[in-house]
Order: sequence, then C-alpha cells, then structure tokens
Amino acid sequence: MPVSPAARRPPTSTGSEGRPVRAGTVAVLGATGKTGSAVAAAALHAGLAVRGTTRHPGQADGPAGVEWHQADALTGDGLTHALTGAEAAYLIVPNVHPAEVEMVDLVAQAATEAGVDRVVYHSVADPHDARMAHHLRKARAETVLRGVRPEAVVLRPCAYQQNLLGAALAGRLEVPYRVSAPFSLVDLGDIAEVAVAALSGQLEPGSTHVLGGPEELTVEDLARTATRVLGRPVTASSITIEQWRSGPGARTQGCALTDLLAMFEAYDQTGFTVDPTPLTHLLGRPPTTWTQLLSKETS
Repeated sequence: MPVSPAARRPPTSTGSEGRPVRAGTVAVLGATGKTGSAVAAAALHAGLAVRGTTRHPGQADGPAGVEWHQADALTGDGLTHALTGAEAAYLIVPNVHPAEVEMVDLVAQAATEAGVDRVVYHSVADPHDARMAHHLRKARAETVLRGVRPEAVVLRPCAYQQNLLGAALAGRLEVPYRVSAPFSLVDLGDIAEVAVAALSGQLEPGSTHVLGGPEELTVEDLARTATRVLGRPVTASSITIEQWRSGPGARTQGCALTDLLAMFEAYDQTGFTVDPTPLTHLLGRPPTTWTQLLSKETS
C-alpha cells in the first residue's frame, strides 16, 4: 500500500507503569547509526515522537528532537525501560555483528515485556544467500523474531546508494570487486519512508518486504552517471583485497573482516540485485534513482 502522509498525533495517555505516554511514540534502536538516524529523522518529520537508544546518551549524535535512552541490545541492559511506553520499535543491529540473532531475541523479548504493539526488523535482501554469513544470521534472526513476535514486520533492503555517494562526489569509485557487477542500489531515504509506514501500523502485520532500487546499475554505470550529473570526471576502478585491507578496511578485524571479504566475493560473482516492484508499490511512486540522489545532493 502507498505510504500515507504524516500521522496525526493522538492525545496523551498513561502507560502500564503510570508513565505518561503519547500515542505515536516510536523507539529506534541504534538511532545514532546511518540507518537508525535516517529512520528517526523520517519518523520525526512524520509527526511521531521518537526515542533513540544508545549505549552512551551523553555522546548521542542524531536528529534534533530525539529523546535519548541508555540501552544495550547486546546485554539487554535498559531495553525494557527504554521501550516501555513506545507503540512501536525499529530494530537494526550494527552491520555484520556476530551476535545479531541473540540481540534480536533480546529486543523481541524486551519489546513484549514493555508492551510494544509493533516491532519492525531491518533485515537484508536475500538473507538466505549461503555465500554470506551475515546474511544467514539475519535469516536466523528473522526466524527467532517470528517465534517471539509473529506479527513483526520485516524489511529486506538491498545495498544503499549512499554507500557510494561520498566516493562519487569525491570523483573516485574504488571497490574490491568487479566494476561490471550489477546492483539494485536503494535510496536510504526511501527505506526510511517505508520504515515509518511500518512503525505507524500501515503495513500488514507479519509481512516481509524486499526493498530494492529502481535500476540495475554497475559501478561503471554509477561513475558515468555521476560524471554527467556533477559535470566533472568520476572514475570507477577495482582494487585488490590487499589494497582494501590496507586502506578503507584497515581497522576491520575478526568476524567483520571475514564477513566483508565473503560479501565482496559474492558481489564479484553476481552483484546484488532484487525486484524493484515491491518498493514502488509501498511508496506509491517510483523509487529514487541514482541521478535524482546526485542531483539532490548538489542542488
């Protein structure tokens, strides 16, 4: 169904612990991250009250207007308190985290204890792709979540356009896989718009939604388009894994390193593409293109 305009805030009520609760309050776990921050900002724009969870509230760097609560999805500390009084919770785990399944289970249990009506989980497109361990963890997390909260809504986005935006603006797209591999890169803003619809109860309980961009583009295509839109040269090139490890991946270690190397190999083999139709249907409009994102960033 199309995403509707901003929701009207209902009147204030009282929660199960006697805390004043304004209907329309949503909790965004990890609201300081790239995705969580985008979802929080979109929810605020839609007229919702937003609680953000973070392990370090004093250092929280997120959208203005977020009410910060200290909570740790890895240990469960503070989760129930942070979620109590929220109507909905958006659950996203840090990228390639080895304890994703356990964290999703903890949050699902805490949300139930706190009386949260709706849970929305940020998964990934093709979660059953056996080539990538972090995808398989998300598949297992979906199963665990459904066991606790069968009515939860699951979003399965493709890779973001924003992942390569900064490099494009800088004039050099360098990736550790072949630049001719196709991708259905999706705009993070579109994902956030759908997330708000899910948090607001506009999506079918228990539904799963694959979210991919409107075009299948290679990194070479991205560079050519950026050159045209920006009016200056943007190059595309493959770098070796060794170059990536000594450059952008220099601080990546352990499980995260293993997961990302497997992901790069999968990207090199097949790219990462999905059907754009579901996102078009949910938005009620064509999803944002790479050209549109670049134009917006430079306007």
